[in-house]
Amino acid sequence: MTEQPLSILVAGASGFIGTPLVRALRDAGHHVSTLVRREPHSPTEFRWAPGQRPLDPAVLDGADVVVNLAGASIGKLPWTETYKQEIRSSRVDATGTLVEAMRHAATPPRLFLSGSASGIYGDRPSDVLQDDAAPGSGFLADVCRAWEAAAEAAPEGVRVVTLRTGIVIGEGGGALAPLVPLTRFGLGSRLGTGGAFWPWIALEDEVGAIVHLATAPSASEVRGPVNLAGPEPIVADRITRRVAEDLHRPYLFRLPAFALRTVLRDAADEMLLSSQQMVPTKLLESGYTFRYTRAEDAVDAVF
Repeated sequence: MTEQPLSILVAGASGFIGTPLVRALRDAGHHVSTLVRREPHSPTEFRWAPGQRPLDPAVLDGADVVVNLAGASIGKLPWTETYKQEIRSSRVDATGTLVEAMRHAATPPRLFLSGSASGIYGDRPSDVLQDDAAPGSGFLADVCRAWEAAAEAAPEGVRVVTLRTGIVIGEGGGALAPLVPLTRFGLGSRLGTGGAFWPWIALEDEVGAIVHLATAPSASEVRGPVNLAGPEPIVADRITRRVAEDLHRPYLFRLPAFALRTVLRDAADEMLLSSQQMVPTKLLESGYTFRYTRAEDAVDAVF
């Protein structure tokens, strides 16, 4: 950790990742402010409306780090054309709003940690994906490419890190949110062949990695895309099966790919059936130590 407390501004602070992140940063002694879309309730909250009006550059003055986790949930189904546009605009427009404020701030932040996702790689079953692997194809890949480009437009002097987050395993949301209720009703299932690599990460490590990248001296030279995924790649079947085991429920069914596509359309391929064997090389080289190195242990911890 740094010796001196940092001033950190967080967008997307009320979400599944943002809420524990803000708590962890404050527990570590850092000064955290947040951007909100409602009326502020405290002096550390600032209202913004990304894509609708500019953000007052003074909000960024004095901030050492800006963390951008803003974006509509991709887990909200179905993906209508209107909602797909919201998925894209909520990420790209929010990032553009922050970058524009940086350009006009008297003292821009030295570090911009901006969200991205494993979806940037598309379906890559035969590739081992290092942090700098080229983007793939598909809706989420296109969104992430535009999202990262918006972040990389930050002014000179701002070090940009894009957080290519995998499938987050944690209580109250993330990858387990749709799996748990189905499994409790005895409908735990193998999805497709079950052999697609899911780039999982425990919520505790997702938060820990962001704190590390924001504050650790050993991470002070990291820039560009960073894979946020557990160190041991794992296929989807091992995760869905472990949920059933922990809930003591049957695991009898297989949902074929065509059935998933019939119900979820392109979201089935983008979220459940695509294979991404991501490895967190930059994160490990910067000195981060994972709390959970096995996906099964991360699932066990939730229950």
